[in-house]
Amino acid sequence: MTGLFVSFEGIDGSGKSTQARVLAETLRKRGFDVIHSREPGGSPGAEEIRALVLQGDPDRWSAETEILLFTAARRDHLERTIRPALEAGKVVICDRFADSTRMYQGLSRGDLRALVDQLHALMIGQEPDLTVLIDMDPAVGLSRALSRNGTEERFESFGQDLQEKMRAGFLALAGEYPARFRVIDGARSPEAVAADVLAAVEPRLP
Repeated sequence: MTGLFVSFEGIDGSGKSTQARVLAETLRKRGFDVIHSREPGGSPGAEEIRALVLQGDPDRWSAETEILLFTAARRDHLERTIRPALEAGKVVICDRFADSTRMYQGLSRGDLRALVDQLHALMIGQEPDLTVLIDMDPAVGLSRALSRNGTEERFESFGQDLQEKMRAGFLALAGEYPARFRVIDGARSPEAVAADVLAAVEPRLP
């Protein structure tokens, strides 16, 4: 594949979605063919699954069921959006990918990381070329996330304890895959964060 696959990760309210959008806009202005996507979602079938897992009661699904749903959504996203774009030499920027499942379902809601990795190896088999982790204090991030007053707040409703576990887990994951991850301090102006994101991405551009 000749394109570049960049994922953004972080706790809820970290600003990763904003930074993914800003990067996509910046690279398009530079003439790159960019696909800006998200997970769960990014393809028609995956968007339908998104509504199932991000809305409703916090106890709607067990962690095991969520893993299956997220993996199904990711497979459809991979087949219909990500791989065709990479094969065409495009830059794919994705707001969350498999690392979020490793954290939310595999670590923070149970000791299921091995199961997540097994399903990922069996059904997905793809990692981003670069993962940008926007690091943020959990209390600040959760406050930001809840202030959006959206309809997709099922995971925010688990509270700050989950966000704290998530932050620690993401930082540990960055240490586990240092060649793929770049950790960027999100507790600064959006412009300063965006500059660091671009600096991390530029050396890898096709």
